[in-house]
Amino acid sequence: MLSPVKNLKIYELVMEQIKDIVKKGELKTGDKLPSERDLCERLEVSRSSVREALKALQMLGLIESKHGEGNFIKENFEDSLLEPLSIVFLLLGSKDEEVLELRRVIEPEIAALAAKNITGEQLIELKEIMNELNETIDAEISVSLDKKFHYKIAKASGNNLISTIMFSISSLIEKYIEKSKVHTLNKELVKTQHEEIWKALEAKDFEAAATAVRKHLELNTDL
Repeated sequence: MLSPVKNLKIYELVMEQIKDIVKKGELKTGDKLPSERDLCERLEVSRSSVREALKALQMLGLIESKHGEGNFIKENFEDSLLEPLSIVFLLLGSKDEEVLELRRVIEPEIAALAAKNITGEQLIELKEIMNELNETIDAEISVSLDKKFHYKIAKASGNNLISTIMFSISSLIEKYIEKSKVHTLNKELVKTQHEEIWKALEAKDFEAAATAVRKHLELNTDL
């Protein structure tokens, strides 16, 4: 079947070429990109087109420029612009029940996977977040720490795709927690439920971890 012919600019074609190199495994996170001059010669394009492509990739958060060293594939994508899904849903006016339904579908299974793969270091990090959350009386800080707690569980799953998806919807989750006022209305119960989740993860009990997360999400339904 024929596909529509895309009318791409030269720099967009350069971007596609660079992304293709990454897809083929020729470049990995942390690797240095060829110099602008090498890219010009290999791709047979002008330096201005290469620079436009590199600038666009940098704005997307896929590469970083190190002064005097060159351009590199980023090693850590968490501080880059990886929240398009959240932004789209926020602009569309996502409903609270839709966010909760999404969390119900994915988070219990994420917790079960985390129970199998979590490390001792990650358990300590989760415990520290939980302790900070229990001690603070600031609602805004509580919301941020709550989101961080659940995202850390996603990281502990050991599945990069899962943690990236969770990060991509983190704005939605934070906004939902904030609107639920769960930390204002029932902070003690939140504390107890987070401890239940943590204990299940520590015991590497995947069924208990999934159940504890489902129970925790039901608390949001009752508020």
